[in-house]
Amino acid sequence: MRINLTDKVRDDDEARWLQLHAPLFECPDEVLQRTYYYRWSVFRKHLKLTPAGYVVTEFLPDVPWAGTYNTISCPAGHHFYEGRWLRNPAYLDDYAAFWFRGGGEPRRYSFWAADALHARYLVTGDADILLKLLPDLVRNFGAWEAERKDESGLFWQIDDRDGMEFSLGGLGLRPTINSYMYADAATIAAIAELAGDGELAEIYRRKAWDIKALTEKLLWDEEAKFFKVRANREGLRHTMQLPASWRDRLPARQLQEGSLADACELTGYVPWSFGLPGKGFEEAWSRLMEPSQFYAAYGPTTAARSHPNFMMEHSHECLWNGPSWPFATTLALMAMARVIQEYEQTYVGKEDYLELLRIYAGSHRLVMPDGRAIPWIDENLDPFTGEWIARTKLHERGDANRDRGAHYNHSAFCDLILSGLIGILPRRDDVLELHPLLPENAEWDYFGLENVAYHGREVTIFYDKHGTRYGCGPGFRVIIDGVERFRSERVQPVTILF
Repeated sequence: MRINLTDKVRDDDEARWLQLHAPLFECPDEVLQRTYYYRWSVFRKHLKLTPAGYVVTEFLPDVPWAGTYNTISCPAGHHFYEGRWLRNPAYLDDYAAFWFRGGGEPRRYSFWAADALHARYLVTGDADILLKLLPDLVRNFGAWEAERKDESGLFWQIDDRDGMEFSLGGLGLRPTINSYMYADAATIAAIAELAGDGELAEIYRRKAWDIKALTEKLLWDEEAKFFKVRANREGLRHTMQLPASWRDRLPARQLQEGSLADACELTGYVPWSFGLPGKGFEEAWSRLMEPSQFYAAYGPTTAARSHPNFMMEHSHECLWNGPSWPFATTLALMAMARVIQEYEQTYVGKEDYLELLRIYAGSHRLVMPDGRAIPWIDENLDPFTGEWIARTKLHERGDANRDRGAHYNHSAFCDLILSGLIGILPRRDDVLELHPLLPENAEWDYFGLENVAYHGREVTIFYDKHGTRYGCGPGFRVIIDGVERFRSERVQPVTILF
């Protein structure tokens, strides 16, 4: 099987780079396919060779709030999940070392650093950089504890330092930072096991368990059936420093220490992005596809549409009170995939995953003055019209850096195709596990995925309903290093030992 890029990628140099470095994908859904290749082109634009090696940027032009080499830690977790499928190990080896030994500032924003590096190892099977950086990851976790651990045992964060300024839930004990810290603790335990340090592994397993238990206890709103922000003393101190035009419109309960926010926000799904919740919390997912809650034509929205302060006006261009943000959509789709693949529940299914993925893919567009729509990603969207909000505001006020959001690298997409839709579930052992999320009623006659580098092997996965597209007969097939290892009539979960 060979996927032809001539009808998918117009630039010859881009096509050569893809063939050398990235998994190649095709399907009958033109929106998904076009967005898949556009997002690899975006990622490539943001690969920056520096004196410290490769880094991955968020903005193409320099922005004053970035760190060394225009890096920002906020989306770095997404960068590792996306870039883990690329063949050149230098890209992410350098980037990992940069954050801890090359001048990076990993705690300027929330960042699931250990988890992200480990997620990359699960694809490559190469633990070298992970083991080298274990002491750095431990120090990083300890610094987070010193800076952001609350007396409750959970972590607090300023919403702006989550990259989510002007959110309805506000500052305090947030589902985001606590999910990231849970994931990092569990991951450090796993890396310590790889390193043969059982004592360190046990310490971090306990830390992970404590964060999990406290998140379920303190951030779960039993009445709303949702994970929310809980106000704490430090968070409230920073809340009082917000502009009065925003602070004065907050509900009174949000200014009371220990109270849960009254807003359901998309961040309430982040615990599932990292497998934190046990059983019994799945009812939260009844809201995601509801138009009165998070569902929208260019959604999902970052706050429930039913909230009185949804899309509350403010002059700032980056609001998290309702606009759709690809950063958050990525985390929601990560969480959704895990819920469908790993939990027994009836609230969301494969059809919902594909629908939300298509909505996300369809938002990757910019309508030009002449009416043409071009592939695009920027900062935040109007969830009802698809207009890029920050871009519009910056242009209206003539900002000198008004095009800063062009081809914005603040999220992931290709990983959602590979680990979600096609269902490659990376793991430590020499096993290829697939749990595809393509619905049985999707009416796809084919899809193909090739050039996948996984644990040092070459993987090809394809489905050909009639057997006429790839010339190998009808059905679903998995080929490893040129040898067919699985065949069935339909797309289905499969586990293959190497």
